[in-house]
Amino acid sequence: MRWTIVGFSALGLSIAYLDRAALSVAMPFMADDFKISPAVEGVLLSAFFWTYALFQIPSGWLLDRFGPRVIYPIAVGWWSIWTTATTLATGVGSVIAFRLGLGIGEAPVQPANVKVVSQWFPRKERAFASSLFDMGQQIGTALSVPIVTALTLAAGWRMSFVVIGLAGLLWIVGWVTVYRPPEKHPRVSATELAHIRSGRGDMVATEATDATVSWRPLLRDNQVWALTTGYVFRSLAGTFFLTWYPSYLLDDRGFTEAEFGMVGAIPPIIAIGSTVLGGIVSDRMLAAGRSPGAARKVPIVAGLGLSACIGCAPFIESNLVLMIVLTVSSAAHSFAGAAILSLPAEVASSPQSVGTVAGFQNFGSQIGSLISPIAIGLFLTSSNGSYVGPLLGAAASCLVSASIYLFWVRVKPIAAPDDGLGTPAAPDERTTS
Repeated sequence: MRWTIVGFSALGLSIAYLDRAALSVAMPFMADDFKISPAVEGVLLSAFFWTYALFQIPSGWLLDRFGPRVIYPIAVGWWSIWTTATTLATGVGSVIAFRLGLGIGEAPVQPANVKVVSQWFPRKERAFASSLFDMGQQIGTALSVPIVTALTLAAGWRMSFVVIGLAGLLWIVGWVTVYRPPEKHPRVSATELAHIRSGRGDMVATEATDATVSWRPLLRDNQVWALTTGYVFRSLAGTFFLTWYPSYLLDDRGFTEAEFGMVGAIPPIIAIGSTVLGGIVSDRMLAAGRSPGAARKVPIVAGLGLSACIGCAPFIESNLVLMIVLTVSSAAHSFAGAAILSLPAEVASSPQSVGTVAGFQNFGSQIGSLISPIAIGLFLTSSNGSYVGPLLGAAASCLVSASIYLFWVRVKPIAAPDDGLGTPAAPDERTTS
């Protein structure tokens, strides 16, 4: 049953990324309708992340308090409404308003998926399980290219937002029908429940708890800031594929809409497999006796280091070679994702704080995602449309992020609050060197 549950999580994330990536695919067509400049395009592509970042930490707290069964479908319903409403846009202001609404609704999606995996999987399967739901972002991004392009060419860009908005409403029905916490699920056998609990000692996750998760000790913890900052720089690079990538191929590299519809989805499609591979590598390293630090960090550092090859893109003349480099960069970036998403469950001091730690980590992701499209838009405006700076900046961000995970992040539980006698509480069984 746990694989069915993570499948629903992957589908939810696929729909979320289909919704958020639709604007970047439709942007060249919308820019013609609304007569907007690259700098304004950057603001529109960034607007989603303003509220998405702002609501990350509150979303994590709500998930720890009320559980994924309640919060997740509410979020999907909210964002589906705002996606569909984008068809009513009349200009820049209304597009920004609809994107802000979408960002609020999608804020809980990644913390919810991290929370689900922490409840439904033992430690030895969490990276692989995380890779399964995380591949939803590549699936959604890949689907956005042919779906939105085809709908736009056939019926205009407005119709694409109606179609993808309805998909989320169908998902809600399935989630409410299928999801329960493992301890309460009628289709979870005693054997599977014992397997889920293995390696967690007495740290058994529950759907909701009266325990209050305090933000203050998390804000003071060095590892929370390490996770947050590492994700800031990772997203500075990765957001290019979610926002400016279609415009880069269409406007700078001379791809036609038909050509883009055929090849534009290649990087995210390949990234689906690399996401799963990263999770498998991490979990197998753990099973082979490697320390959790090594098992999680090796895929992260290797993936982000290789992803820096995106910096070669502006110096490549052949579009065929360009697509190979962009595909390698995207795949390597995704290879690191599963191990990163498994970190909140590794460092959280208890199951009741996993969602909150994930909210802090994903907050960092959205800070990078917020800055990136605006910075690229401003650079394009000031440099007569040159993508050299943005692509070199993406490469540098990958290397900085890899360094943070290698040297700053420690894969061990956050220290519990002092016991009042000046003696920190003893670490639990997950503490590693």
